[in-house]
Amino acid sequence: MSRSQESPGGIRLGSIGGIPVTLAWSWFLIAAFIVFAFGPDVAQLMPQLGAGAYLVALGYAVLLLASVLLHELAHAWCATAYGYGHARIVLTLWGGHTQFTTGDTTPGRSLAVALAGPAANFILAGLGLLIETVAAPGGVTGLLISILILANFLVGLFNVLPGLPLDGGRLVESAVWKITGSQAKGTLAAGWSGVVIAVVIALILIGRPLLLNGAVDPLIAVVTLLVAGFLIMGALASIRGAMLRLRLPRLQAATLAEPASGALAGVMVDELPAPAQHGHILLVDPHGIPTAVVDPSSLAAVPRELHHTTPAASVARHLAPGAWVRSDAAGQPLVEYLSSLPGSEYAVLDANGQVCGLLRRSTVISAITGRSRA
Repeated sequence: MSRSQESPGGIRLGSIGGIPVTLAWSWFLIAAFIVFAFGPDVAQLMPQLGAGAYLVALGYAVLLLASVLLHELAHAWCATAYGYGHARIVLTLWGGHTQFTTGDTTPGRSLAVALAGPAANFILAGLGLLIETVAAPGGVTGLLISILILANFLVGLFNVLPGLPLDGGRLVESAVWKITGSQAKGTLAAGWSGVVIAVVIALILIGRPLLLNGAVDPLIAVVTLLVAGFLIMGALASIRGAMLRLRLPRLQAATLAEPASGALAGVMVDELPAPAQHGHILLVDPHGIPTAVVDPSSLAAVPRELHHTTPAASVARHLAPGAWVRSDAAGQPLVEYLSSLPGSEYAVLDANGQVCGLLRRSTVISAITGRSRA
């Protein structure tokens, strides 16, 4: 389940209960894999079908698609019941994801929305088992009902594993969130749990057979590596997002800015304060609005005998209009405001409206990503 991904291109299937559903082109890859992987098994089990065995295998793929759709609809309907907005479903190579805006949420709501999907699969598996027990259908119908039961049971069971990006990861996230009061810390814990689960799955399905028998079924190995890779990529994406959310509150203009002082834009070069003592020099208009940054290389190129006749503005690079922030600006509001401004440099003003620093976009990005600037 995803809450913010852009939907890929695909076939718009319409809406179910007001929820738009899109079938991504990538689904046809997994459908083809299922047909050619399981068609021979069906042919061996029911030789009278001939080439029709591959149509039954296609039925496998369609039933799996329907199971995933029900899973995602349960997410979407539960989210809508809690007042979340803009729900939509995309069915993809890896199953599917539900997109919606969460707004104001809680650990309990997040967990309920996450577990609604696996619950729907367990219910469908139970209904299929009831039909199989009561009606005891045979032939192709009986085979497809058995697949329906197995597919929903496995989809539900797989998704309750306690690690992101699986739905069960929300159980870990919600528990840590409830204890710490931080959703980001919960996401971080659930993300690492997802990495561990992926490694354990690979060890059980590939490592164990290799250790015991010295060989592993190639098909099982390929599917396991694909699933483990998908889980690890999703878990690492959750971890990166959580670390970003944990860093945001610690971002503050005053701490990220380089020292700077202001000077009136109309002064001459010899009237500027010494850069070595005052850091960067920013030029301000008569109203105190920063307009430019004195460029050290341009300043150094001015002969000393011309300092008294060279305007400071001639050795400065202009700031974009409105490119200034308060020194106490912090967190996500700071990042969102800076992202709305053109340019890559911003003046920082103290509580008295005086220039106290120069903030660079590259510094903010490094602080957000946790990476040092090259």
